[in-house]
Amino acid sequence: MSEAIIYITKSNGDRVPFDEEKLREALKHSGARPEQVEEALERVKQNLFEGISTHKIYQTAYRILQKRSRHVAGRYRLKKAMLELGPSGYPFEKFVGKLFESKGYTTHVNAHIQGACIQHEVDVVAKKESHQIMVECKYHGDNRGKSDVKVALYIHSRFLDVSKAWKAIQNDESMVYEGMVVTNTRFSDDATKYAACTGLRLVSWDYPMGNSLKDWIDRSGYHPITSLSLLKKSEKQFFLEKGIVLCRDLKDYSHLLEQLGMNVQKSHKVLAEAESLVHGF
Repeated sequence: MSEAIIYITKSNGDRVPFDEEKLREALKHSGARPEQVEEALERVKQNLFEGISTHKIYQTAYRILQKRSRHVAGRYRLKKAMLELGPSGYPFEKFVGKLFESKGYTTHVNAHIQGACIQHEVDVVAKKESHQIMVECKYHGDNRGKSDVKVALYIHSRFLDVSKAWKAIQNDESMVYEGMVVTNTRFSDDATKYAACTGLRLVSWDYPMGNSLKDWIDRSGYHPITSLSLLKKSEKQFFLEKGIVLCRDLKDYSHLLEQLGMNVQKSHKVLAEAESLVHGF
């Protein structure tokens, strides 16, 4: 006889059947070894009940990974780490700027750009050779947050004003100008339809497939400092307020761990965890 279907509750309140393969793929994607994947799956299945939240499932799997491999656990909690790049949106803007730099772009974060009509405060301007992008970053501290079509409409209109000025100033027909919105959660269906129609580029946690924010992070190895399990929430906030958003940069600011009152032993562990996320060991 087939096993009874267990319905789980997503963060938005929707109830969907528990998908073992989806969880298995997420665990594999984090770099977990086969035995770690099966151990986490078995523990999750032992604790399943009708209506269990996806957050509870995540916590159960995360605890297993954390015991077995901190760098795997850090990669597994990446989505949650992105939600912790707050409470203001500036750390997220800086993180997105770093992702563009990993692709070879020069960037200017929090730029003031004179458009054809008015001046605009632009989150990130990224430029590489004959490609220049106006990037707006929409940070949400809650996974249920969505960027709707009003966001797409607003950013597109701003891009038209900025790109008109860029074209007049640079007077270079080889230059390609692009408007983009990056969010750490998702876009509404109408937002994606409008963007597809107008040429506005959208990047969210899992969109577009193969070139999403999650894919960018995986390819660059640029993990946010909020991925570190050994840092308390207040300690992560301390680094974000200092403008330090990447695990790979922590070694250059190791003296700040002492400012936090951290002893040498814990400091070494934090730096080792950061290094493991950077290099994947």
